[in-house]
Amino acid sequence: MTDKFDRAPGAERTRPNPVGPGLSEQDPRTPKTSPFQQEPLRQPKTNPSVGQSCAGGDTKGSSQSHPGVHEKYSKLSISTPVAKSHTVDSSLVNSRLSPNAPEFYPSSYIYAGTTYEDEGQLYGQSNVSLADIVQDFLNHLNDSPASFESDIESFTVILNGWVNTEEALYELVELIYQQSTSVANFSYTGARLCNHLSHHVTMVLPSGNFRSILLERCQKEYEKRNEAVHGDESVRKKFHSFVLFLGELYLNLEIKGSGGHIVRADILLDGLQELLKALLSNPVDSNLICAVKLLKLTGSTLEDAWAAKKKSHMDDLIQRIKTSILDATSSRDVRNMLMNLVELRSSGWGRVQCAASYSEATPENDPNYFMNEPTFYTEEGVPFTAADPEYSEKYQEMLDQEDFFAAYFEENGTDAHGGNDGYFEDEEEMDPEMEEAFEKFCLESQKK
Repeated sequence: MTDKFDRAPGAERTRPNPVGPGLSEQDPRTPKTSPFQQEPLRQPKTNPSVGQSCAGGDTKGSSQSHPGVHEKYSKLSISTPVAKSHTVDSSLVNSRLSPNAPEFYPSSYIYAGTTYEDEGQLYGQSNVSLADIVQDFLNHLNDSPASFESDIESFTVILNGWVNTEEALYELVELIYQQSTSVANFSYTGARLCNHLSHHVTMVLPSGNFRSILLERCQKEYEKRNEAVHGDESVRKKFHSFVLFLGELYLNLEIKGSGGHIVRADILLDGLQELLKALLSNPVDSNLICAVKLLKLTGSTLEDAWAAKKKSHMDDLIQRIKTSILDATSSRDVRNMLMNLVELRSSGWGRVQCAASYSEATPENDPNYFMNEPTFYTEEGVPFTAADPEYSEKYQEMLDQEDFFAAYFEENGTDAHGGNDGYFEDEEEMDPEMEEAFEKFCLESQKK
């Protein structure tokens, strides 16, 4: 009786299909499975697209991808042989993933140490375009701005091997311009990149070099200034991004002046003046905010350059800003921004006009005399520093206490900032249970 008993879960629980008149097991009207019997799992109807990793990310062309990280290892699988004795799906044959790759990086992995020193072979392949190279590097700089100095030289060498036609040079300028004016907080890095390439891109056309083509591209947006400041919100937003990029470009773009000295481009100086006039001509909130940002960024430099030429353009702009403060159509926050800007300019843009030397510095002649002094608090929570005359005695008392505790910690083998060099070695009151709890506490603190 137990010979045919199956101990597998759910075994022998299917019910036979009823066979009645006119019905048989081969009849199409007969249910194929009973309510208690599961269908076998079906294969997915769609296969992963070519070029996608198993993490679901695109290995090429994604704005979050890092150049050389995924392609470096995935391209090893292009020539992977496939056994002819098995029928393999075409999408698997063309997959860019390979079990022979030395390492695997998911598409969401942020690899901060990417360099471009070993990318020459990959960029020499026929399926890689100039747009891929430039956009990968721009995305890399957007994710890791601090790698600019370490990667720019090797990238420039690769770039000079690609930019050898007029179309390539114009495409390079357009890619950098679009990234600098459309990606938030990239305008500074884009301006630095433009300055470097203006001196190191070897391709020169009869019509000009990298710098002249870049200025020509900026000229096109500059000519639309009067229409842009009166346009809708999306048009103004795009125009404001261009204005801030041009401000960064003025601060970072270096050209050789008379006598071989490095100077800033005067054409950008005149352009920024006209852009500020255009923004203030339509004093809506977004235009005024853009003008404030531009003047906070370049105000001191612009005023110095205009003062050297004995021009009062900054006075005219500040007067127009004061008029906008009285405009009832502006919001309260924007008016506060404008008033803060006027105060900033009246204080010399936050610069100390005549700083005393270190030997001559006193609290009376140097506003930064107490800059590096610590801040203490009274029992009521009121902060006080060495600059507060009413707390001079209390301040000195606190400093003496700091010196006392510093000497005490040094004698006992510890530092004043919580370091431990054998402080608990002489303690005999900690039993093993306390030591274990203390070690557990330290580990949890490190994890946090």
